[in-house]
Amino acid sequence: MQLIDGKKISQDLKNEIAEVVAQRKADGKKIPHLAVILVGEDGGSQTYVNSKVKSCEQVGFKSTKITYPDTVSEDELLAKISEVNNDADIDGLLVQLPLPSHISEEKVIESIDPQKDVDGFHPISMGKLVAGMPTFLPATPAGIVELLDRYDIETEGKHCVVLGRSHIVGTPMTLLMSRKAKRGNATVTMCHSRTKNLAEITRQADIIIAALGIPEFLKADMVKEGVVVIDVGTTRVKSDKTKSGWKLKGDVLFDEVSQKASFITPVPGGVGPMTIASLLKNTLSAVEMNEN
Repeated sequence: MQLIDGKKISQDLKNEIAEVVAQRKADGKKIPHLAVILVGEDGGSQTYVNSKVKSCEQVGFKSTKITYPDTVSEDELLAKISEVNNDADIDGLLVQLPLPSHISEEKVIESIDPQKDVDGFHPISMGKLVAGMPTFLPATPAGIVELLDRYDIETEGKHCVVLGRSHIVGTPMTLLMSRKAKRGNATVTMCHSRTKNLAEITRQADIIIAALGIPEFLKADMVKEGVVVIDVGTTRVKSDKTKSGWKLKGDVLFDEVSQKASFITPVPGGVGPMTIASLLKNTLSAVEMNEN
């Protein structure tokens, strides 16, 4: 079993981006600028946004963090998004999800300028992904493809089972794994809460991408020997063994499944760091696309 080290690969990617940014600075070109909007006091969201801001600093990007209380109105939030859309200095914009229940996530996502949609969630971005056109890839699926590539994991002709159908991970992941590309050309089965005989399907998989959000759902008796397992799950569960009082658990029962896997991502330290690195890569692409 080989552990897929997302921390190391994300740092490699950040270092590569930092080199490009340093060269841009030396050449007198525009420095990438990412804006992040955070609504509310959710601990997980705050941690994630702070990590994004810190990562921007590490690679030499400019960053703007815009915060609102969870009582902010939908209209006020949409007005701020419009303002950022029209700010020529800002190259990428993301609104941290989830949002309070009185704000429509759909409206918010649709209001972001597709040319600044570095999260890759806008319907135009998703449509281009479906059509196989160049576009911003959703950050987590893009990070997974990067891991498969850097560990030279063969995907062509393999049976890939994706657990989950969210528009953030599951759906774009099925598209990326089946597309005509170096890390694509797989036969993909998407499973979800209504799938029958799930374990029969997962036992046939050469590659499993687990993105259900159910802690330790995938167990050893559900996989075959030599399977590649990518665990996207990051559920906070209470723990009396940590200072914070909680710990992160993935969708995979790691101790069991790792005994049968050829490659596997840990939680934390697997897919998570790659999401932020992919976001930085998309922001750099946004600047370059505007120049061209």
